[in-house]
Amino acid sequence: MLAVGDSQEIYWECSGNPNGRPAAYLHGGPGSGCIPQNRRYFDPATYKIILADQRGCGRSRPHVTEISDLEVNTTSHLIQDLERLREHLRIDRWAVVGGSWGTTLGLAYAQAFPHRVTSIVLACVTATSRREVRWITHDIGRIFREQWERFASVGSYDRNREIDLADSYAALVFSADPTVRERAAREWCAWEDTHVSLTPGYVPSRRFEDPEFRLLFTRLVTHYWRHAAFLPEDQLIENVSLLNDIPGVLLHGRYDISSPLETAWRLHEAWRGSELHIIDYAGHGGGAMSESVSAAMNRIALRE
Repeated sequence: MLAVGDSQEIYWECSGNPNGRPAAYLHGGPGSGCIPQNRRYFDPATYKIILADQRGCGRSRPHVTEISDLEVNTTSHLIQDLERLREHLRIDRWAVVGGSWGTTLGLAYAQAFPHRVTSIVLACVTATSRREVRWITHDIGRIFREQWERFASVGSYDRNREIDLADSYAALVFSADPTVRERAAREWCAWEDTHVSLTPGYVPSRRFEDPEFRLLFTRLVTHYWRHAAFLPEDQLIENVSLLNDIPGVLLHGRYDISSPLETAWRLHEAWRGSELHIIDYAGHGGGAMSESVSAAMNRIALRE
């Protein structure tokens, strides 16, 4: 555990080769936390593998289920936590690897500290912009109409008045009524399972069977989505030239409709020297995507 200020402690671990190339994995969500399988993206003979649970989730403390104020849980705080961890481990520079929300955090961290990053591998790319949040909470309902109607009804969506469902759910999961909190968390996670369901070989997430995890996850996701990652719109794309001297690999599934290809494409166009690989038999994650991340890390290791 590493104390990072604001009464927060983050869980971290190292595995693989203690003298290997340092690589930090940034988990998705926000709020998913790391799992043991995340280590398998890296060759343990080549890499010093660093996993960390972001503020408020996983094995970090306190959990967001235990507090009512998320003022000290923002993208800026997470970036500073990564820097404190890098300094604590006495690592000069490291590779940054992220998936889903972890791609947003990875880009934001690398743009803040480009001189601390050796390479970047991002899978299921998203910038968590307001446009993307609108897509995943509202517009994608045109594809999953029946499921979206239920999701929207719990969020008290009113067709006669514009209601932001991320805002609405963010309020519901902090309700004083535990029944309201539980129903909102359950329905949000059911919607999460819906819009990733085009991933080949998809099975519903077993983690969503845990009521505590559902509440934690929904509190953090809605918190970050309603604030569009606490970043100006398109900042990560407009500032990506800061990464022009850093090797970057973008991996995106053809069937990923949760985070459409557009963001990865725009980043690739603006990021000189980056690679974009569209994985034909992958969605928002899944086996083919995991294999592609591992292959990208192996290719980068051969170049360095």
